[in-house]
This record gives sequence, C-alpha cells and structure tokens, in this order.
Amino acid sequence: MSGLQFGKKHYTIATPAACMDIARIAVHESVAKACPLEAMVAALQGPDVPVETVGDDASFDASDCVVTFSPREAFLDAAWVHGIRAGYDEFDVDAYEAAGTVLTNSTGIHGDTVPETVVGYLTAFARRLHVYRDRQGDSDWTQEPYDAPFTLTGEQVCVVGLGTIGQGVADRTDALGMDVVGVRRSGDPAENVERVYTPDELDAAVADARFVVLCCPLTEETEGMVDAALLAQMRADSYLVNVARGPVVVEDALLNALDDGTIAGAALDAHWEEPLPDDHPLWDHESAIVTPHVAASTSRYHEDIAALVQENVERIDRGESLRNRVA
Repeated sequence: MSGLQFGKKHYTIATPAACMDIARIAVHESVAKACPLEAMVAALQGPDVPVETVGDDASFDASDCVVTFSPREAFLDAAWVHGIRAGYDEFDVDAYEAAGTVLTNSTGIHGDTVPETVVGYLTAFARRLHVYRDRQGDSDWTQEPYDAPFTLTGEQVCVVGLGTIGQGVADRTDALGMDVVGVRRSGDPAENVERVYTPDELDAAVADARFVVLCCPLTEETEGMVDAALLAQMRADSYLVNVARGPVVVEDALLNALDDGTIAGAALDAHWEEPLPDDHPLWDHESAIVTPHVAASTSRYHEDIAALVQENVERIDRGESLRNRVA
C-alpha cells in the first residue's frame, strides 16, 4: 500500500530497465494463494514471452521474470520479480538491491475492491447486519435495541493512509455523506477529504471519528501504531477497520479495548497470524467482523495483475522506467 510511508522508501516509477531482456515469465505456485494458477498463466500469455508455472525447486537466471505471492531466496537470481500484492514487507528490499534484481509490486490495482469491502464493514456496523446474520442460523427474529442502528450519513471517518486504497475509501465514504478526514505523511490536501493530518497528529485525527480505517503500509514507523493509548483516544462508540497489515495494531491492546468497551467494535481483514488460530478470541467476539485477508479479492484479480506485468514488459522493450518498482 502506498500513501502513508513514514520514512520508508517507496517508488512508483523508478530507474529505467536498461539492459534487461526478459525471455521467460515464471509464475510461482504461491500465486495460487490469491487466484487460480492456470488463470494467471493464461492471462499472461502473449506472442513474445513464454509463460510457465514453477515450484520451489525451480532455478532462475538473468532472463527471467518471476510472478509470485511470496518471496523465495532463489528469486534473487532472476532479472525481475513481481509481487502480486500491494504490500511487499515480506520481501528483503536490501537483498534485491544488492543482487541487482528488480522488484515490483501491485499497488494501484486495489482502488475498487478494498474500498468496497470497507464500505461493507461500515454499513454492517451501522445497520447491524453482522448481528442479524449471526442470528439467522438460529432462526432468531430478535431486533436490535432502538438506539443501536445508525446511518453513515453525517458520521465522521478517519482514513489513515491516503494512497490508492485510502483515496478510494475517502471517495466512497464522501459519496455516502460522511465527514471524511485523513492522515498522510505529507499533510497535503486530498480529494474528498475535509482535513488532512500528519502522523504526529494521529491522536487528534481519530478523536472525533466514528470509524478509523487503516490503509497504511507496514513500516518501522507504523508497526504497533494503534496501541492502547491511541485506542483510548477514540470514541467509545467508534469502530476500527484494518485493511492494512495486522502488526499495525497491537493485538492485546485491541482485544482489551473490545472487551472493556473502549471502542464499540472492529473489522479486521489483516491479522497478526494468518490463518487466524482456531482458538483466537476474535472468532467469537460479537463486536468483531473477521474476514480472511480477502478485502482485495475479485474474480478479475489475475487479469489486473497480468495487465500490470504486461505493461512493464512493454516498458522494458521501450527502455522505460518500470511501474511500481520498489528495488
């Protein structure tokens, strides 16, 4: 994710891909964690560069592009590695730079999927849909108390991180009539955001928000950013939404905040351990919505990734800078 970098280097466009000659696109089997392997291979097929599936026993050379979900040490022998997620915190950027292997990510393609998921979370909390869904299996007709449901219109949302995903959240919540504030390192204005705070103003940014939506990357500065002190600054009737990374939130602090009513609830698509353990207290927490890191999921995901890879192949042919280069 991009937009709230807190000092970590991130390049949307970097140096030209001089002298790179891609003879093969190798689709690593870990891609299956996000989409069908065969669909990705088919979407990447073109007239010039052959595409094939590879496993952990594969070897690579300076003519290979590897498309992958997860990093492997062997990838450092390739010319270029493309991660199919927006986040690249699992990849050792320094090692890629030292090896001279280009690393690109998939930021920029989640501007619809993740924000739509966020709107779903907000709507569920406001209209109590998650409660009624839970009761449906028991044929339970019980209605929520009169003062439980509310409308999103007029409520404030604080979007932490105003990159592609954060901006998409801001656009959609503004369209719903919400009061949108945001947090970004630069403090620069953003479309459909009434006020932009800087990270050192995070306490003030969340203080009046009914919803706090985390869309920031995981960096040294953002790890553990949402701790007990910050949760205490939030309204007692507020909700935390995490579509960033699990470690941005301090686990025990959030669980305690949910248990003692410091905040009203949380929707989490990113977790501290994935899969979330069977005995984790969030599974049974009435005030939590848990999804298995699927906020970006769509039946067209392979097409979006393939279009990005193919664009960069064409950039290489033209000797141009690669899109989304991080190393």
